[in-house]
Formats: sequence, C-alpha cells, structure tokens
Amino acid sequence: MKMQIKEFADFAGVSVRTLHYYDEIGLLKPAFVDKATGYRYYDETSVLCMQEILFYRELDFSLKNIKEILSSPNYDHTAALKKQQTLLRLKKERLERLIVAIDGAVKGENIMPAFDNSEFERIKTETKAKWGHTDAYRQYEERVKGFSEEDWNNSADGIDRIMEAFARCMKNGNAPGSAEAQTLAERLQTYISEHFYNCTTQILQGLGQIYVSDDRFKQNIDRYGAGTAEYINHAIAAYCNR
Repeated sequence: MKMQIKEFADFAGVSVRTLHYYDEIGLLKPAFVDKATGYRYYDETSVLCMQEILFYRELDFSLKNIKEILSSPNYDHTAALKKQQTLLRLKKERLERLIVAIDGAVKGENIMPAFDNSEFERIKTETKAKWGHTDAYRQYEERVKGFSEEDWNNSADGIDRIMEAFARCMKNGNAPGSAEAQTLAERLQTYISEHFYNCTTQILQGLGQIYVSDDRFKQNIDRYGAGTAEYINHAIAAYCNR
C-alpha cells in the first residue's frame, strides 16, 4: 500500500497540515519522499503508527508525551494497545456516568461521584512513566549499571531521608506551598538529578503523581506518616508551577 499525503490525510481523518507538522516534530515521518517531486508517501507502517497516535490523542496525551512513548526502546505495541483499550473503556464508563448524572442533577441529587476520574488518571500516569522520558531512562541505566549493593543502599537512604523530612514538615503544620516544603521539593529534584538522571520539572511532577496513584509507592511513603505521599505530591505541584 502506498498513499500520497492527501490520500493518507483523508484516510486518517486528519488535515495535510497536521501531517506536515507531525513530520516536522518527528512524530510521524513519511515512509519515503520522492526526491524528484518532493511528494510524501505513506504505507502500512504509517497507518499503524497513525492509529497509535490517534488513540493516544483521544486519551488526551500531549504530542510530546506520544513521541516519547512511541520512541521508547522498550515500547511494547501489544501491551500498549491493551492499555489503550482499558483507558478507552474507563473513559466510556465515565461518560456514561455523566450522562446518567444529568438526570440526577435535574432532580437536585448529589452527582459529584460521577466526576471521579482517578482510575483513568492513574493508568494514564503509569503509561507515561513506563514509556515516557526515554532520555531520562537511558541516563538512569548508564549511571546505575556499575552500582554496588552499597551504592544502591546509600542512594535509597538518601531518598528515605528526604521522605522523612517531608513527613516532619507536614506534621509541623507547614502547608505544601510553604517555603519549608518547597525547599524539600527542590532538594528531591536535585538529589535525583545528581544520583540517577536529569530530573526535569516535568519528570518531577510526574513522580509526584505516581507517589499517590501507585499503591506501592503510596504505601511505602506513607509509612513515614499517613498522608505523606499526598502532601509530597501537592508540594511538588506547587514547586513545579511556580
């Protein structure tokens, strides 16, 4: 199968301008370009890639996130489709709840539970964490490949001390946006950057979300005090949105 750009745009339900932009940012390149005419051509592989892009766009992923995910060296197409299916099903169920809730709102009923989107956001965050931030993942692998058991223990102890400091900060009544909490958020970002990978503001914010959406992280952090994971997430959010 071989399609010129206009034909492929019509097939995919997007504009030619969109395809030009995807090519420009390296999200979806043409299968080949005719050097004589400059015409762009797309093939079966292009179709598969476009399908995944459209799925992720439907799930409100940014183009930057989609590019990171699709270019990840450990990207699993089949696993991704299953995850997309789960996310789409959750989105469908939420829309159905909202439609039913409209009737309840007319009757004066409490419909706030219908807006709960926590499970969808949890899985979406996991997907970004698993396949996103590929540069950070490569940095991480490079830095830790020579770690001894002592190195691992020391690194873990450093993170534990920061988490304990967050717990004390919370118990002392400091708000997540306080100077004390913001200093700890900066300390966490610096520690990760120095020991594992370049922890950008985007990555740090993603970590904060994982701390509360992933039960394994949440339970581990909350052993320092109930609510610590939530407190850290809010502190990181305030720090990243300054």
